[in-house]
Amino acid sequence: MNEKMKVYEEKMKKAYDFLCEDLSTIRAGRANPHVLDKIRIDYYGTPTPIQQVANLSVPEARIIQIVPWDKSMMKEIEKAILGSDVGITPTNDGTMIRLVFPELTEERRKQLAKDIKKKGEDAKIAVRNIRRDGNDEFKKLKGSDVSEDEISELEDQLQKLTDKYIKELDAAVEEKSKEIMKV
Repeated sequence: MNEKMKVYEEKMKKAYDFLCEDLSTIRAGRANPHVLDKIRIDYYGTPTPIQQVANLSVPEARIIQIVPWDKSMMKEIEKAILGSDVGITPTNDGTMIRLVFPELTEERRKQLAKDIKKKGEDAKIAVRNIRRDGNDEFKKLKGSDVSEDEISELEDQLQKLTDKYIKELDAAVEEKSKEIMKV
């Protein structure tokens, strides 16, 4: 694959990676420490990821246990979780914080599945926009030292790349939807 295509493949890969990262933060009724990835703790004036100030573990299917290395951070961690969009009230027993994930209702599962589909559509739009930008770039090459056949070949390669990433995005959305709908 030539240099021109590498640029567009990297952009499409970033769109795919962003979707996967975004989907990993959606809770599916089971405890998943990734739901805390976006939370930052004020650690002596510095916004710090929760994973860098505490030990996260999943002792049971629906419980995340957070044990801070510095006990003075308990209130900060609790405050950050309450202020986040996790939607779970932490339980603090003085030595650790527990997050107990309730079972998802059927209605909530359907809503999450709809949200997942929307995120997938947004990612597909991003990939298609990258394809459009690439095709526009290739059209600008007309009249230069690049032949019509070479431009056509570049457009074909870009379309194949687009199809590949659209298929991967669909698979990621399908997998997460199944995980959400599983009771």
